[in-house]
Parts: sequence; structure tokens; C-alpha cells
Amino acid sequence: MVAARNVFGEPLESCSENPMTGFFRDGCCNTSDEDVGRHTVCTRVTREFLEFSRSRGNDLSTPREGFGFPGLLPGDQWCLCAARWQEALEAGAAPHVVLRATHAATLEIVEFGDLKRFAVDLS
Repeated sequence: MVAARNVFGEPLESCSENPMTGFFRDGCCNTSDEDVGRHTVCTRVTREFLEFSRSRGNDLSTPREGFGFPGLLPGDQWCLCAARWQEALEAGAAPHVVLRATHAATLEIVEFGDLKRFAVDLS
């Protein structure tokens, strides 16, 4: 099995284990053919983004105990669908991005330059 790579071509780093994120709920923004939503962008959510997402029918703030989902708060990190991140970018509500924890597959949907503008892990 080939190790997952981030947008730099390096090993994919963990996004968040609290709350536990990822399509596979492994803390990483890993993906596979089963992940049709491509949950590959490691984001640090903002209040503005959470309100935007709720307005699009995806309420990420409200806990869903039956699914083990605690609800997100501003500052939480979460693996977001690449297309949703792009949609938020176009609406002026894109959340911050952790590039080292963002899967390389994201680049099939989102431009690297756009991700870099919102990166929290560039020095």
C-alpha cells in the first residue's frame, strides 16, 4: 500500500483526532474511490464558514450524537470536501487550510495557489 501524500508530495499528516475527522474517521484526510465527496482538505473552521455551510444545508455546528459527531466550533480542524471548500472560496467564506494535512487529491479540484492563500502552516 502506498502512503498517502499531501499537496507538497510529502507524507500526509494528521488533521484532527479531537474531533476525530476524515472520511475513514482516522484523523487524516485520506481518500479512496468510496469517498465520492473527496473529504481531502484539512481545514481550521471559522464561524463565517460554519454559517456558510449551514446555509448550504450542511450544518457542521450541531452535535449529532447518533453519529458520534460533537459539532464543530471555530478553530476546530476538519477534513472538508474539496468541492465544498472551492464553493466557500467562491462565496468569500473559505476556512483556513492546513496544507501538510491536506491530501494531494485536492489538487484535482482546487488550485494550489488558492489553498496557499488560506494556509496556516506556511512559514
